[in-house]
Amino acid sequence: MTGAGTAHAETLAEAIALAYQTNPTLQARRATQRAVDETYVQARTGLRPTVNGSLGANYSHIKPGSPGQIDTNGDGIPDVTVGGSSENNTGSAQLTVTQPLYTGGRVSSEVAAAEADVNAGRQGLRSVEQSVLTSVMQAYVDVRRDQERLRISQESVSVLQRQLDESNARFEVGEITRTDVAQSQARHAAARAALASAQAQLAVSRATYAAVVGQNPTDLAAEPSLQEALPATVDLAFESAEQQNPQILAADFTEQASRARIASAKAATRPTVGLSGALGYTGHIEPFHLDEYDRAIRVGATASVPIFTGGLTTSRIRAAVERNNADRIAIEGARRQVMQQVSTSWNQLLGARANLASNEEQVRAARIAFEGVRQENQVGLRTTLDVLIAEQDLRNAELALVNARRDEYVAAANVLASTGRLEARILAADVPVYDPAANFNKVKGSFAMPWDGVVAGVDRIGAPSIAPAPADGPIATAK
Repeated sequence: MTGAGTAHAETLAEAIALAYQTNPTLQARRATQRAVDETYVQARTGLRPTVNGSLGANYSHIKPGSPGQIDTNGDGIPDVTVGGSSENNTGSAQLTVTQPLYTGGRVSSEVAAAEADVNAGRQGLRSVEQSVLTSVMQAYVDVRRDQERLRISQESVSVLQRQLDESNARFEVGEITRTDVAQSQARHAAARAALASAQAQLAVSRATYAAVVGQNPTDLAAEPSLQEALPATVDLAFESAEQQNPQILAADFTEQASRARIASAKAATRPTVGLSGALGYTGHIEPFHLDEYDRAIRVGATASVPIFTGGLTTSRIRAAVERNNADRIAIEGARRQVMQQVSTSWNQLLGARANLASNEEQVRAARIAFEGVRQENQVGLRTTLDVLIAEQDLRNAELALVNARRDEYVAAANVLASTGRLEARILAADVPVYDPAANFNKVKGSFAMPWDGVVAGVDRIGAPSIAPAPADGPIATAK
């Protein structure tokens, strides 16, 4: 976090640009997405060969406990002693290569599932981006609101201080009673208490801003209007949410991934075919003569067919189907939740706009009333208490107006977020947009083999197909 004395965000666009580039929550989510990208690379390794090398060394030293004797000339008398200590050493080196040719579609299905996971992760990243941007916008207008509330409170204290001084002066000449002075003192003390609260609230808002944006706020410029980015009608808001909300899109991609995993589980019932080769050398390490090493070359093809797994394969298929059912249900859950968010934020926006219009009128009327009561008080038509009440009404109206402005802006930001339209480029056109596809395109071809496409094509022959997206209706269970 940057301390005081360094560059400060003065506009909402600058605050958003800084948070977009440095916010820890956003940075961590981007790193998580890069990790998800690797699952696609790992899934494609099932189409490629694996090469393993091994080295071995053995040494033996045998010393019998009681050396034996043998009769070499057949005269019945042992004449040679055998069984003394012996040493031996051997070394070996082996290189093995295996290449899967056909997995019954398991690898192809896992690649499809991984790609759907990557897309779901991108939508999750969008959701986090929207959450961070909403927090920045709210923190920004909270600071501006509390700066204005502090200004109003300071002005109220100044006005009531002058009122108290005037009351004391008029009491000295006998124009008003001690009760009038006490009323001025009470209102002045209450205003000072409100000022202290306003200072504390501004400090809290500034701390929140610094935590989200990454630096302390200074004199913040007026926030730009969001009107052009907002949908014109609530129907357009619902339509936009259906098409762009990241929660709905993420749930849809997650269902695609689990649907592909059903095909992967079914592929376990298919045969598998693979090639393997090995080259090995064996001989003495000491003395070392490479030309005396035994060489072995083995090449073979293996085909295997699962015949009986004790119910393991069918159980895994049923589990995959039920996980997909859960993901299908989650789509509807996400859609309902988003529709609720759209409805709530839209109505909050309408209510905030109505309050804003009413509060503006209230401030205008309260200001006229206060000026009128103060002038009437000077000619004896109003009491001191009437002036104090009018002043309090004006300050309350002004505070309500700054709250209404803040609430209207936050409600508009929430509408943009719930409809999937809240993006950094809307408010900060110059900010470099993070593209999650850039990292995926960078790593997806790592260690690719020229024959990857051929093996993938063979792997899909006779493989369980990935079912199309089911239409809305009853959820089928595993059979």
